[in-house]
Amino acid sequence: MQGDEFVIVPVDSSEIGTLQQLAEETFRHTYAAHNTPENMDSYVAQHFNPAHLFEELGNPEIHYYFILKDHEPAGYIKLNQGKSQTESRFPNSLEIERIYVAAPFHGKGLGHALLLKSIEVAKEKKIPYIWLGVWDRNTQAIAFYERNGFYKDGIHPFMLGDEPQRDYVMKLEVHS
Repeated sequence: MQGDEFVIVPVDSSEIGTLQQLAEETFRHTYAAHNTPENMDSYVAQHFNPAHLFEELGNPEIHYYFILKDHEPAGYIKLNQGKSQTESRFPNSLEIERIYVAAPFHGKGLGHALLLKSIEVAKEKKIPYIWLGVWDRNTQAIAFYERNGFYKDGIHPFMLGDEPQRDYVMKLEVHS
């Protein structure tokens, strides 16, 4: 997918360092003010270490994409399908596990472009709906998803370090 100022491309395993840096930076920017440093460090160490990312990039059910602005990564999306989803109760669906845009690019339509990419992937794979978990305290993200046609459909547990948190499950039906 391409826009006037950006392009969306699959992440290659040779780009793990870039993915790791962007993932950690955007995650910390989004959640550090609301969580303990210990829980943030624990989550980052577990989910954004190079070995874990390399394993995920080799999994055919996990799809990472960068959104590039002026040839530099400005955000990314992680999509899961099949057994790689974080919830087994959503068969034949596509999960958006992560969708993040770096702070300097907020408000420029890049998040929406990444969301459209997930819809494109679902259509290509003939998957009837997309779902995601969004922290119940992240009202800005909830409003973004609702503006884009998602609706709340339950609760999804999320562990950040040793703290259980509550995510809303939000779904979007995909029409071919």
